Amino acid sequence: MAFLGVRLGNEAQLSPTDIQELAAAAEDLEYQEVWMTEGAGRDSLTQLASIATATNRIVAGTGILPIFSRTPLITAMSAAGLASVSGGRFILGLGVGNGPATINGHGVRFGRPMDRLRDTITIVRRLLQGEEVTYRGKVFEVSGASLGDAAPKERVPIYIAALGPGMLRLAGEMADGVLLSWTAASFLEHAIKQVRDGAVRAGRDPDEVEISGYVRVAVTDDLEAGRAALQSQVARYAGSTHYRNFFRFTGFNREMDAAERAQERSDDSAGAEAISLDMQHELGLVGDARECRDGLENLRTLGLAKPVVAPLPVGDLKKAYQTTIKAMAGA
Repeated sequence: MAFLGVRLGNEAQLSPTDIQELAAAAEDLEYQEVWMTEGAGRDSLTQLASIATATNRIVAGTGILPIFSRTPLITAMSAAGLASVSGGRFILGLGVGNGPATINGHGVRFGRPMDRLRDTITIVRRLLQGEEVTYRGKVFEVSGASLGDAAPKERVPIYIAALGPGMLRLAGEMADGVLLSWTAASFLEHAIKQVRDGAVRAGRDPDEVEISGYVRVAVTDDLEAGRAALQSQVARYAGSTHYRNFFRFTGFNREMDAAERAQERSDDSAGAEAISLDMQHELGLVGDARECRDGLENLRTLGLAKPVVAPLPVGDLKKAYQTTIKAMAGA
């Protein structure tokens, strides 16, 4: 059976019970992984702990845990806790987030993100392996750090959330997997090549690095509403310079020019309208179950070995999740 995961957004409209029910439904439908986002509102770790207690087989992952708001030791402690609660069904997904959110939201200076991520992964992995860690990196220096007897008995995979070429190559160099987001279909093969190049340069077998990624999906008969939901979500991300630059890099200059002008006018409607139909087709799947399943299979042929369905909010949020999760099961 082909791999299939699901992404649950950390929307406040979903109660903890809703999230447990959606994860349990995905498990019953034989999804293999459930990923929980973290940006604003509730943290991902408590949500995943809740999911772990409501399920038996599905693997839970942080998608992603931002590294600037946590030290490597607390990150390792959290990973050990989730690994314990889930019975070893845990993936630690890490990412750097973005500058404005880090500076404005956390009051933390944003600098040397790749060095910080490299140090974090090095320290966290060694801690999770049960080592007492003394390490001097470019950002972090620790002495005698340890999880003691709380170190997990089983290996905790570490994934890197990556957009640009540097982070993609770092995933190939250091991580067990890469978690892509908003990766255009036409850019997917290039992104995967960057990951594999990073692995080769580090002397690793590229096949050891799992290629995973979010795929925004709306299984709906109301194409207008589905496309509007996709436009709105892309536009929200395009409000960040970080993502806007990424979208430009992957070929959407015209759309990002229009989105930036709309942002300067605080015109959310124009920002959504800036996301062209071509860009929508590249970044998401909207349609009936057959169309969306065919689109997902096409992404697999391009190298996305571990697609993660990210349901789009069309109408009632919980119902939209339920509809898309059910329709995509077994795809």
